[in-house]
Amino acid sequence: MIYAVDFDGTLCNSNYPELGEPIDIVIDFCKQRREEGHKLILWTCRSGKYLDEAVAWCKMQGLTFDAVNENLPEMIELFDNDCRKVFADYYIDDRNLVLG
Repeated sequence: MIYAVDFDGTLCNSNYPELGEPIDIVIDFCKQRREEGHKLILWTCRSGKYLDEAVAWCKMQGLTFDAVNENLPEMIELFDNDCRKVFADYYIDDRNLVLG
């Protein structure tokens, strides 16, 4: 399965562009999915230095991604395109999925 995960309000409590405290239940959920062999995409509106800060923050939490704001390489190859819409089986966002 492929999980597209938002950053602000989902992985961390934040006041954009600041970084906030981790939301451990979501981070742990994502780590567990990776351990099970699922793919993760960081799917965020952040860009530039704010995106770099978010990716580094995630790494400090022990969370890494198979792609950041783009489709997985195998999906790009399959569709011969990296369209703006990220393909995933599940989208985890502070506006659509509550874990716990």
